Amino acid sequence: MANLTLSVNGQRRTVDVDPATPLLYVLRNDLDLHGPRFGCGLGQCGACTVLIGGTATRSCVTPVSAVKGEVTTLDGLAKDGKLHPVQQAWIDEQVPACGYCQNGQMLTAVSLLQRNPRPTDAQIREAMAPVLCRCFTYYRIQAAIKRAAGAAQTV
Repeated sequence: MANLTLSVNGQRRTVDVDPATPLLYVLRNDLDLHGPRFGCGLGQCGACTVLIGGTATRSCVTPVSAVKGEVTTLDGLAKDGKLHPVQQAWIDEQVPACGYCQNGQMLTAVSLLQRNPRPTDAQIREAMAPVLCRCFTYYRIQAAIKRAAGAAQTV
């Protein structure tokens, strides 16, 4: 066990865990953050995605000791009581069906829009392909990302 300090959603948090513990377990079990979900445990489905330094990262396969930079979870996207443009677009486009993948979908979309504020449909599909949606709401996801891109330009 080791005391590790992380910056999560703008707050410094110290945890006493085995350094090899997956970041997902620390976020959910030790820090009580429930945005990231356990999906496959292999880093393939995307349900566990968080942003580390703005980059979409699979938290189920990332040891907590490897984390360098700010961790942002779905729980930390809203600021000052205002939803992030991606969160608002998800609501406006009625994206979720079962909702299980939405954490990974939204954080991957945020990472995409940070790198490319005006992505084409093809760029959206390419960026979002690694995050699986078993309800197949991909067209609504694409529409929400385009809406969020437009909203971000006006903010």
